[in-house]
Amino acid sequence: MSLLVIALSVAAACCAGFGFVLQQDAARHAPPSDFLSPRLLLDLMRVPSWLAGIGLMICGMVLGALALGRGEVSVVEPLLATNLLFALALARYFTGQRLGRQGWGGLWLLAGGVTTFLLAGQPRGGDAVTEPLRHWLVIGLVVGVALALTAFARHPRTPWAPTLLGLAGGLLYGLQDALTRVCVLRLEAGGWAALFTGWQPYALVVLGVSSLILVQSAFEAGPLRMSLPALTAAQPLAGIVCGIGFLGDQVRTDTGALAWQAAGLAAIVAGIVLLGLHPAMPVGKEKHGATAADRLMLDGRHESG
Repeated sequence: MSLLVIALSVAAACCAGFGFVLQQDAARHAPPSDFLSPRLLLDLMRVPSWLAGIGLMICGMVLGALALGRGEVSVVEPLLATNLLFALALARYFTGQRLGRQGWGGLWLLAGGVTTFLLAGQPRGGDAVTEPLRHWLVIGLVVGVALALTAFARHPRTPWAPTLLGLAGGLLYGLQDALTRVCVLRLEAGGWAALFTGWQPYALVVLGVSSLILVQSAFEAGPLRMSLPALTAAQPLAGIVCGIGFLGDQVRTDTGALAWQAAGLAAIVAGIVLLGLHPAMPVGKEKHGATAADRLMLDGRHESG
């Protein structure tokens, strides 16, 4: 397990965590009519704090791509889940809340779960699966579940729209990470011609736009504590499924190792939930950290539309 891969993954998680907080801080004031619409992105482009959050997210994606180019998805994805730690750190700065037992408990569960999964599973690379049917079964499963969650979230009576959309966006992020690794491997094997003659880079563009709309709609629909834990938990799970499903990642499969891997993943999810429900996470309509000018821009855009 390369120290460089670990450093790049944690740096990517840091950028993503900070970026998510800034994005949600702006998105929760977007017009309700923008929900699950591409117009939401057009409105948010006028908000400086959102653009800063997107800039951080892009930095995180670049660092994540570098990590995925040098390490297995099953290694990188659990490390990317630590983005919630950095999101909590920034949210704590805005709110002044202390970590307390809940915060420290979630922190140790998340960190311990990542460590346990990596040590027990010892993920390593293998030969990528070339059978197209297996590729499309795994991809279809991830995309299908994401579409089903989005359909449920559109129901006007559901109070769980932020959570459902966070789950859907996280699943697409995990699939996006797996396809990023495929693109890196194609680029290294055959150059730019091999990369752009495959379907993967074009699928990445579609996934990127779709997941961005889902995540920003989740941020708009409710507090960060409802959406970010779901997003953060779904991304590594989807990435690991794709890594093992069609990228050839291998983990130990003896009974003891599988039990510890399951325990590690359970600890990761439990830590994510505890941290996401921490009082430091922004909870509602009051604004933390963004300017009044940001809100006026969105309101003016809504009135002019």
